[in-house]
Amino acid sequence: MASAPITAEAASAPQAPQINERKQPGKRPFQHSPHRRPAKQKRKDRKAVQDGSHEEVLLTDVQALLARQKSDDESADGVAEGEATALPEQWSEIEVEVVELSSTGEGLAKQKGSDQIYVVPFAVPGDTLKVKVARHHHAEGYTSADFVSVVTPSALRDDSRIKCQYFAKCSGCQFQMLDYDEQLKIKKEVVVKAYRNFSQLPPELVPAVLDTIGSPLEYGYRTKLTPHFDGPKGMSRRGPKKPHESMPTFGFTPKTTRKVLDIEDCPIGTDAVRKGLADERARLAVEYGKYTKGATILLRESTQRVPKTSPTDTPAAPEGTPADALRVETDTHVDYKTCITDQNATSTEYIDTFTFTNPAGAFFQNNNSILPPFTAYVRAHILPPTSSPSKPPIKYLIDAYSGSGLFTITQAAQFPGGSIGIDIAEKSIAYARRNAALNGLAESQCRFLAANAPELFQSVSGYAADETVVVLDPPRKGCDASFLSQLLNFAPRRVVYVSCNVHTQARDVGVLVRGEEGGNKVRYEIESIRGFDFFPQTAHVEGVAVLNRVDE
Repeated sequence: MASAPITAEAASAPQAPQINERKQPGKRPFQHSPHRRPAKQKRKDRKAVQDGSHEEVLLTDVQALLARQKSDDESADGVAEGEATALPEQWSEIEVEVVELSSTGEGLAKQKGSDQIYVVPFAVPGDTLKVKVARHHHAEGYTSADFVSVVTPSALRDDSRIKCQYFAKCSGCQFQMLDYDEQLKIKKEVVVKAYRNFSQLPPELVPAVLDTIGSPLEYGYRTKLTPHFDGPKGMSRRGPKKPHESMPTFGFTPKTTRKVLDIEDCPIGTDAVRKGLADERARLAVEYGKYTKGATILLRESTQRVPKTSPTDTPAAPEGTPADALRVETDTHVDYKTCITDQNATSTEYIDTFTFTNPAGAFFQNNNSILPPFTAYVRAHILPPTSSPSKPPIKYLIDAYSGSGLFTITQAAQFPGGSIGIDIAEKSIAYARRNAALNGLAESQCRFLAANAPELFQSVSGYAADETVVVLDPPRKGCDASFLSQLLNFAPRRVVYVSCNVHTQARDVGVLVRGEEGGNKVRYEIESIRGFDFFPQTAHVEGVAVLNRVDE
């Protein structure tokens, strides 16, 4: 049974500064809404084709709902409805019923008696919500609205599940009111829609998307947070620099404004990161006078692992371990966890028996708890399920966008010819080589190369395509056309595409399945598609697609 509905006001602690009170009509800065963008930039966005951005994904879902509404209207009345309903005034409060969720995690809702679509955060299908009208996007056919309160909760909503006092104000989480199994179902549907909307493939070429693999930790999983604070009020860019006169608001950005929301704790962070947040707040309360402008503070967990000689062994902490380090004990080892705030310091993480070091401020996956099952899944699917007598065994791994070597290192044991990681960032490659040495991998077994995309496949001329698997793990924008053309020209036997943006992944997989780039006849078929939940309580889902070259 659902608990009492939440309101935007009740979602924060009573003592928290009221920094995100709603502006009066005409007082809210144009750029403060995530939907409000300068006209010039908006025109640029409209020219973008399948960039997988929040705006494009949202608009795709809105247009699909509008098309279904039009079809339903025509089926019911024989003709499409032609009369436009008057839209409510900006900043007015209305009630809407949530129809479905967009792949962005926002609710798509309708006002009774109107076909206008309202995009509302912190919503659940079946909710009736009170919302504040923020902006009508006439050309796109929807209205962005701010969440105010729950009028009638959906059967899916249970606000007693919410573990953060800032939920429905902070923009970080969207799904805390939902059962975790329901979150995984929603994320599976996000992957399904990504391939339906962005792959440009007929349905028969896209296999059924597998169930999303959940995170072992639903809270307390994030190993990195970046809270921030603004500069002193009223400071001129050209005038003299004045320090803060009192403790600034310190935390994260709310959904509906860029004004920082004061946040004392974040329950999706690990214990070490949460302790780091408390420590930095205490430091800032004393040292705020040193700052003449705003700043972003890094909070990155780092681990020192001490093996045990027996389950009852109590090994001492490594020399130099801070006295307040958090101690986590297992039967085989003791982990001492601290929080790093220096961007250039080195952090250490463990994935099963593998050790990884990185610059603390650099990218590395932020949910350590899911990395063991995630890398195990890749390991189980990186080679073909059965060997063909007409084909040579696969010997080589190419890890494109390798970063500090996550896949190159964790998968190297399966490739007798060797694994090679390639990345444009020389600093990442330096750490990858260090990580290979830390894990006892010789250069003949695991090597790394800094190279631009155009040089990537020239660097592996000794690898026979029939004997090679390529792992792709690009940034959110996905792979560019030049890279995909090179990949098709190289034509590896198998491709494992890992992505933090399933929409650009679907776009790129569509290119590989159609074999459009490079003017050749090489194309691929999809063996499997599956989502992984790296960020529980949020709308984000990562994807793994496995493809095989089609030999005709």
